[in-house]
Amino acid sequence: MTGCSSGFGQRLALAAAHRGDRVIATARNVRTIEEMAKPFCGRMITLPLDVTDASAAKATVEEAVKTFGGFDVLVNNAGYALFGAIEEGTPEEYRPMFEVNVFGLIETTRAALPVLRRSGGTIVNMSSSAGIEGRGGGGYYHATKFAVEGISEALASELEPLGIRVLIVEPGPFRTDFLGRSISMAAKPMPQYAATSRKQYRDANNGNQAGDPRKAIAVILQAVDADDAPLHLPLGPAAHAIAERKLAAFRSDIDAWREITIATDFDRP
Repeated sequence: MTGCSSGFGQRLALAAAHRGDRVIATARNVRTIEEMAKPFCGRMITLPLDVTDASAAKATVEEAVKTFGGFDVLVNNAGYALFGAIEEGTPEEYRPMFEVNVFGLIETTRAALPVLRRSGGTIVNMSSSAGIEGRGGGGYYHATKFAVEGISEALASELEPLGIRVLIVEPGPFRTDFLGRSISMAAKPMPQYAATSRKQYRDANNGNQAGDPRKAIAVILQAVDADDAPLHLPLGPAAHAIAERKLAAFRSDIDAWREITIATDFDRP
């Protein structure tokens, strides 16, 4: 499990260990998670992992196999957000986020797949309601989560014949520290984009989100255990509202130009 130093990652690692699962908890700075493993008498071990380092991902998988003989669930949770308009962001700000949120997920998944192909199991990819609908002020973050969605859907198709399931978790606003330590703002905001800035949203909602993380974790674990878990798992009423709005808008666009856009094949002789 990646990204266990805070938020959903830490809560999910603890909940899994409390119910008796064996857990490999990782974080870039392993010292931040060592204390939480002590009560579990070896059922949880902590390892350092920078998900952007492909060799580190392979080493972590090897250590997991050495310690527990294998594993049947991979949780890709590591990630963070950059808020700011597209014009405001700089490569120095947005490229590292893609390295963690997208390429890091790819590297940990590729490292884990040889083990999962032997045992079967589940890959849990932590996306977001931001992966369902894009909005101004968060375009770069939306892009990373849209990428997670596409990668996950492709993986689900590739891995189903091999007995491996994929679960895309799409939380709305939950009361974790996501809007605190997991958010960075574009360093040079432009007044032209004040109307779509997420700064006020962040300041007003940090610590006041409606979602209960304990309930979210219980649903995720229920889905991991279920035989009929969906591919997409929106969490919370806000995530469901976003999904419904996106589906309605998409349907409206399709219907409005259907006759024009389908008439683009070569004419039949």
